Amino acid sequence: MTSAPIGVAVIGAGMAGRAHCAGYRMAPTLFDPPLPPVRYVSVIDANAAVAQDAATRYLYEEHGTDWRVLLEDDRVDAVSIVVANQLHREIAEALLAAGKHVLCEKPLAPSLADATAMVAAAQAHPDLVAATGFVYRRQPAVAHIRALLQAELGEVSHFNGHYWCDYARSAEVPMSWRFKGGPGTGALGDIGSHLVDLAEFVCGPLVQVSGGTFTTKVTERALPLGQTYGHAKAALSDQREPVENDDVATFTGHFASGAAGTFSISRIAPGHANSLGFEVFAEHGAARWNMDRMSEFEVIDRLRGDGDDGYRTVLVGPAHPYIRNGVPMDFPGTAFGVGDLFGYQARAFLEAVAGIQGGLPAPAGFVDGVRDLTILDAVTRSAAAGGAAVDVSTAGRPVEATARA
Repeated sequence: MTSAPIGVAVIGAGMAGRAHCAGYRMAPTLFDPPLPPVRYVSVIDANAAVAQDAATRYLYEEHGTDWRVLLEDDRVDAVSIVVANQLHREIAEALLAAGKHVLCEKPLAPSLADATAMVAAAQAHPDLVAATGFVYRRQPAVAHIRALLQAELGEVSHFNGHYWCDYARSAEVPMSWRFKGGPGTGALGDIGSHLVDLAEFVCGPLVQVSGGTFTTKVTERALPLGQTYGHAKAALSDQREPVENDDVATFTGHFASGAAGTFSISRIAPGHANSLGFEVFAEHGAARWNMDRMSEFEVIDRLRGDGDDGYRTVLVGPAHPYIRNGVPMDFPGTAFGVGDLFGYQARAFLEAVAGIQGGLPAPAGFVDGVRDLTILDAVTRSAAAGGAAVDVSTAGRPVEATARA
């Protein structure tokens, strides 16, 4: 374990980038043992005004527009990469070669080949932490349901999961990198990557996917007149370009345990701003959770068999993961949000960087990012083959790999 200060930087200051900036700010206030001192060095973004705004809001020392300056900056030890997917590989490989620890947003890369190369780059530097940002593993209710399955609920028969959003429902949302890249890089890659990781986190590894189906309802979009961030609308030009990837993706899967899985992903679902959720049915009960009501979950853990079996609602509190010392008021029924999860993720990443033992579960590694992309690639191949089954039993590494690839 090191007690030396850890200097952090964030590349990308849009919606998720700001969450990383804030997460690093929160991390030293959370849990035990104490972290080494954290130095907030720099925020980088292609838009200087956006970089400056984030640096000012979250009290980082500097801001800039060129991420390459971080390579020679001895003050910087750990860096979050929160930019368009196609930029991940170049930046991650350069940072690792420069001796920097890396936390890269999901999906790890735009293609399985790029992600595999990133793992090789990480393995060439075993002393460095190379983590993938699967932040929803840090949901307190999800982590507790996973523990209930392992300890009490028994063998899973069926996982039914969805991730429904409406950020691309309107044809007035401008063209961006999210709508480029080919089949499987749209809703499936953007938000389905989270759902797939969560399914394996809860139920163990998938061995086969089938029934892949893609739908694109908004087939072209106008280019924006200026730079856009996140899912924001903007003034539109007269120039339009075709959408290259999927608005909706569905598929089925089989887990190594013998359980079945059904998956539904959409970025054009009216009324669903950010609805990630699942139901899991097991030998001795069942559980269900939805991010629309993330501070609670429902469980059946006392099967009676007399017709009175039913779900009971549990409010998330300090008896569940991450809550005790993880929010300012750690009491059942008090609110927490997705922003808190980025604090938990940053804390876990910095603990790994510092070599702290016995703290939070380690962050997902680059190998987990490859595993996730392997499944997304298999779903894409299934869809291209009319829903044919594709084996994923030996591909990549299952969830629980460490962040040291």
